[in-house]
Amino acid sequence: MEPTAIKQPRLTPASFEAKVRAYLDEVPLYQAAKADLRGGATGRDLLAALPLITKQDIKRDFPRNFLRRGQSLDELTAQGLVEVEHTAGTTDSRADLLLESCWWMRQEAWALGLNENIARVLQESPRARRITISSPACNGEITYNGTPSAKRRSLGQTRFVSLSRFPFLLGEGDLDQMIEETRAWDPVFLDADPVYAAVFALHCERRQVRFPRLKFIFTSYEYTSVLHQRVLERVFGVPVYNLYGSTETGHLLMENEAGRMVPSEQIAYLDVINEDERGVGELVVSTLTNDYMPLLNYRIGDLVGREPGADGFTYVLHGRTADALQGPNGRRITVRDVDQCFAGCEGLLHYRLQEAAPGNFVLSYIPERNGPSPGALDAVVDELEQLLQPGAAIRSTPVKFLLPEGSGKFVLSYPFIAET
Repeated sequence: MEPTAIKQPRLTPASFEAKVRAYLDEVPLYQAAKADLRGGATGRDLLAALPLITKQDIKRDFPRNFLRRGQSLDELTAQGLVEVEHTAGTTDSRADLLLESCWWMRQEAWALGLNENIARVLQESPRARRITISSPACNGEITYNGTPSAKRRSLGQTRFVSLSRFPFLLGEGDLDQMIEETRAWDPVFLDADPVYAAVFALHCERRQVRFPRLKFIFTSYEYTSVLHQRVLERVFGVPVYNLYGSTETGHLLMENEAGRMVPSEQIAYLDVINEDERGVGELVVSTLTNDYMPLLNYRIGDLVGREPGADGFTYVLHGRTADALQGPNGRRITVRDVDQCFAGCEGLLHYRLQEAAPGNFVLSYIPERNGPSPGALDAVVDELEQLLQPGAAIRSTPVKFLLPEGSGKFVLSYPFIAET
């Protein structure tokens, strides 16, 4: 749990190809596909010829689908070589994972090292303390049975202060406790789910609280809305960076000091499929550092755009594939497309845009402070209607709270799904 930032070694084509070939030779999940591949192909050619896998492939026959000949899960865990974790999600969508011991800390350090500002802060403060604010369901290190003490929610240099997976229902007493625990910990940075952190930030603003050693915030766990980022920057007065990945793949993209999402090339090889006319498509991940459970051609379930540059691609996050809406002409409308409509609107904390019936949308929003001006909210609705071209005017309504999914994560846009 020590916060560090390490400069990544460059992945050479030869080492990349060797990794892929070793996984194909040794991992049962890929044995059937290997027979159809040509021996002289490059690493990228090998991946292109493999079928895509999903979370269901991870779950099917786990862990035998990943264990090499002669390996035993009991022996690996007894020797301290692996940790068995699980993905965040509802009970039905969770998958068990086989992670190399200390792998999470190592790959996080590589990702943080991609941001020069973060790397400098962590070099100057090698034992920097962090506060983690997220859904308790996403904290693999902490088991919540009731409300554990602050001591039980502190590991190494990290303290977890989340007390509920319903952030909008937290009472003032709970939020005051979070402030006091954070003050006592005196963090250098926050590791935050943007929704939970924005609720906490507004309470800090009401109490006129700042944390004197705080240097930066990185958001993760779910999509960071322009609304969440604006609240965090305003209240805490420090840079807010986005860190993207998943429990099963590690951290894949880090927002650098210039505001660009750059890939953590040592951790995974990234590809994009099913691109639309803008170049936005589904992200496919091949992991390279967790040798006990390598994922090749893993369809992670998120949409990205990518832009070429002098040092390779940079990426733009567009949210979950399942949350994308569809315009009347069949054009895909991503979470980011929707969220950009809120960029100029002050006075909103959070929202949910739901397609209640085909072409019929309801916008539920949670105001912050005095709420948005009528003109500002009207402008948001106008932009949404231009984007979506709905069959009826979008109805907007203020609400006091919105509920998360079973994982504690929130969905910003819900497409209509017909009952079967």
